[in-house]
Amino acid sequence: MEVAGSTRKPFQQTEINWDKLDKTRFYVVGAGIFTGLTVALYPISVIKTRMQVATNNAAKESAFSVVRGLVRNDGIPGLYRGFGTVITGAVPARIIFLTALETTKVTAFKMVEPFKLSEPVQAAIANGVAGMLASLCSQSVFVPIDIVSQRLMVQGYSGHASYNGGLDVARKVLKSEGIRGLYRGFSLSVLTYSPSSAVWWASYGSSQRFIWSKLLDNGTEHGGPAPSQGKIVSVQAAGGIIAGATASCITTPLDTIKTRLQVMGHDKRPSAGQVVKQLIAEDGWTGFYRGLGPRFVSMSAWGTSMILAYEYLKRLCAVNE
Repeated sequence: MEVAGSTRKPFQQTEINWDKLDKTRFYVVGAGIFTGLTVALYPISVIKTRMQVATNNAAKESAFSVVRGLVRNDGIPGLYRGFGTVITGAVPARIIFLTALETTKVTAFKMVEPFKLSEPVQAAIANGVAGMLASLCSQSVFVPIDIVSQRLMVQGYSGHASYNGGLDVARKVLKSEGIRGLYRGFSLSVLTYSPSSAVWWASYGSSQRFIWSKLLDNGTEHGGPAPSQGKIVSVQAAGGIIAGATASCITTPLDTIKTRLQVMGHDKRPSAGQVVKQLIAEDGWTGFYRGLGPRFVSMSAWGTSMILAYEYLKRLCAVNE
């Protein structure tokens, strides 16, 4: 931690790079923290997914109607369909993602430094590149988990099949489609999550710099006291909200198409083009933004909670010098 009187800028005082972390503690404590966050925010993902795949009259349901139907039919456990599958795959996927993110971010910052860009722009580029590459690296684990969990989320809803748990989904997919079935929509997942991750991390990194330097007028401060923990957390939370709002608005159409492709059975598997035509026929261009509300809430709530927990995790695991 920096002491009062440091000449480092506020955002520099809050950053802990990969080489300053206790890696073992980082992974172990991080697994616990992110599992807790997933428990808290998972129901939003279930609601968002159901709204995206709904057809006919079910497509007109609001998020509140979806919640009421789930709780009425299955109780609170209905809001956690597919949760076990997600938790099983989340730990290795998260380890891959965070490792790639932190190592790439350091390299990316070094690469953009010679261009003498403004600090918000440097942060946007370096964080965006790191977020995109981290997402690409984790997709090989994430996509099969996503397919299984999403089928469990929508089972029995709007004409979708029912299953006896995640293993039953995987068995049936492998039997009917082979290993390729577990990677259905992989290219769309890459096209959805990689840009989404890039936009999210770019927005987060640049918005923090902008807030510090422009709104708080601390970007060039020298010799003053280090910012308080309250101010640091407030800036990080604001960055998370801005990042979530930006990423959700840009990537929801691709996410809707991807989700529909992944939850449909082999016997009625459409192409991406057919999904696009169906969405336009049902709801016009607004069909691509089905579930935008829950997706916005999910990305903003998850993003803000995740980044605050992530920054706290890094402080916990920083190596004392």
